[in-house]
Amino acid sequence: MSEIVAIGAIGADAANSLRSATYDVQPLGRTAMPAASPYAMAEQSGFAELITGGLSRMDAKVAHADRMVTQFALDGNTPIHHVTIALEEARLSVEMAMQVRQRLVEGYRELMNMQL
Repeated sequence: MSEIVAIGAIGADAANSLRSATYDVQPLGRTAMPAASPYAMAEQSGFAELITGGLSRMDAKVAHADRMVTQFALDGNTPIHHVTIALEEARLSVEMAMQVRQRLVEGYRELMNMQL
């Protein structure tokens, strides 16, 4: 019975030491500098630049996916998983742009329906 208590105590000590330890985990291939958040960029630039920048990034992802599909069809040296990832990124980017557009239209309608 005393062995079970000792094992439990060891487990409790290990769990407590893991909870109290702090780890400085950095992603591989990146510097320790924090990246600028989209909100910080929004404060520095206007609303129109924010929307235009988002649309240009979406367009770039769609164009990249189109190039990957063409390269895969013509060359065959492009791995299929790269093409699939590019297509999924483009799909998600377009879907997000559509959601932002929908929210903007809803907000505009709500503002126009307000009584002053």
